[in-house]
Amino acid sequence: MKNEPRVTVVVATRDRRRTLARTLPRHPRPAILVDNGSTDGTPAFVRRHFPGIEVVEAGENLGAPARNIGVSMARTPYVAFADDDSWWADGALDRAADLLDAHPRLALLGARVLVGPEQRLDAVSAQMRDSPLGVRPGLPGPGVLGFLACGAVVRRDAFLEAGGFDDVIFFFGEEERLAVDLAAGGWGLAYVDDVVAHHHPSPPRDPRGRQVLAARNAVLTAVLRRPWPVVARRALDALRQGPAGWEGLRTAVPRLHRALARRRVLPDAVERARRVLERAGREPAGRYAPADVGSEGGMSTAPNPIDLQKHLGGVDYPASKEDLVQAARDHNASNDIVQALEAMPDREYDGPNAVSEAVTKR
Repeated sequence: MKNEPRVTVVVATRDRRRTLARTLPRHPRPAILVDNGSTDGTPAFVRRHFPGIEVVEAGENLGAPARNIGVSMARTPYVAFADDDSWWADGALDRAADLLDAHPRLALLGARVLVGPEQRLDAVSAQMRDSPLGVRPGLPGPGVLGFLACGAVVRRDAFLEAGGFDDVIFFFGEEERLAVDLAAGGWGLAYVDDVVAHHHPSPPRDPRGRQVLAARNAVLTAVLRRPWPVVARRALDALRQGPAGWEGLRTAVPRLHRALARRRVLPDAVERARRVLERAGREPAGRYAPADVGSEGGMSTAPNPIDLQKHLGGVDYPASKEDLVQAARDHNASNDIVQALEAMPDREYDGPNAVSEAVTKR
């Protein structure tokens, strides 16, 4: 029936009670919150102050796969993910549901994510908007092979068919494996600019720990799905990142047996699409994945554009090369990223894509 809800909001959280107090009132219903073993009283707080939200206690930190619990419990055909520091704009989920109704091949819709009170376009959204894959038949926007979890609406059955988020990856960059598996299953993924999510990121609790996870998960994701030369490239990228990359490789080792047991190389068409995105300097599969091999299978020396933009957060464009180099240093970027920025032409850059293109072409 038309009046029945079509979208469930699923939030996974851990020890973010104060942040949830600001964002949960903005979520439409139905909504499911999966608690990843919080120690700050989050489940009781949410039940007391937000009785309309269904609370599930995982009992431990399951990482990104906690969202799988919420999706499996949802009773609607579509699910919208939100972080504990994000929410969907008014009317966004009705629009998303209409598009999913109208495009039965569409498994995942990537939204326009606006960051902070200044509503700055997230760099990943900008890259999805400009995807070189173009608008494919049966899709409502540019085809993509990646997304931001806090700005994604999925078709529930397709998500579950693809296995949801991966416990090998656990957390950070978890979008990549799911995106390519949806595509491998024949589903479409598209960016839609008029579906909007807001993200007011909380300060990272462990910035170096995130760098370690980024390096670890880039390698593990490649082991799960990419050709062996790509695996080698990602391992080399981690080695070049210094101590955080080395730690990422070390922590990948205990998970390798599970990654190898689940290894399944992508269909040729999906792998080719990945390389199209990589050649264009638009790594498609999440904010944190390091670079892959180039178009001829050789080693690319340019930093991954998504990792690059992570270290340029908060830059006001247009920005000079000097400003960009300083911003990267302020965000503890690796020497490779700083050196790549220093090698760019000395001029002003009007946005993230201009920087990525200059770095890729250097």
